[in-house]
Amino acid sequence: MWLFYAIGSAFFAGVTSILAKCGIRKTDSTLATAVRTIVVLAFSWIMVFVVGSQGQISKIGGTTLLFLVLSGAATGASWLCYFKALQIGDVNKVVPVDKSSTVLTIILAMLFLREGISLPKAAAVLAIAAGIFLMIERKDVKEMKRSKGGWFLYAAGAALFASLTAILGKAGISGVESNLGTAIRTCVVLVMAWIMVFVTGKQREVRKIGKKELVFICCSGIATGASWLCYYRALQEGPASVVAPVDRLSVLVTVIFSWFVFGERLGKKETAGLALLTAGTVAMALL
Repeated sequence: MWLFYAIGSAFFAGVTSILAKCGIRKTDSTLATAVRTIVVLAFSWIMVFVVGSQGQISKIGGTTLLFLVLSGAATGASWLCYFKALQIGDVNKVVPVDKSSTVLTIILAMLFLREGISLPKAAAVLAIAAGIFLMIERKDVKEMKRSKGGWFLYAAGAALFASLTAILGKAGISGVESNLGTAIRTCVVLVMAWIMVFVTGKQREVRKIGKKELVFICCSGIATGASWLCYYRALQEGPASVVAPVDRLSVLVTVIFSWFVFGERLGKKETAGLALLTAGTVAMALL
């Protein structure tokens, strides 16, 4: 069943990017991240009480709790980078760069979680890496080099922290029910997000968020909550080196929706890259 949870995670993550993009056209990305985390937190704890795992809180070991906290911190950093990148860049360009965390996650899973990789899987990883490379334009790399505030830099940061999230999350949920683990780590993300809001002095802008954008921000939070619950259930039952690539299929969902919603189209090279990325991901799930 973990494969179905991973596919569900990919779908909701893809929808999240579109809803978030609609919610941060005028609203600061850091503030939007903090607001939507409140929704994710509420959603996560509702699921904890629905499945009845709240009684396990006192049984969580110190090591498990440490990994959950570290995973939440990595997620918070990834979110702050990701939504900043979304705010200043095109969705169908930001998402593929962010999803490059797939390759790093697979490598880290082999090194730290001792998840082996066969020759066919290695070929699939190369296909994923090649697909990501094709979806990144040269001008985007040049932008990263000349501009410290370029979207590419933020997207790359999001990818790095996302890969750490998967590894730390896998270690953290080995000794706790997945919904409870998700709720605990979301608390860490919430604290981290609001600390950034106050550090940057954005707290006074909460009242200035437009009603329409607030709706999109909240909806993106619900979609994120659904994606997380699916993702960490999949991580708990399946290998991280396979769950992570399947989850990254959200790029396909995002590209399709960004075409219809924002009119963002891919060129021939980027389309070929998307095809390779998708094929490599599917192969990773089936091998």
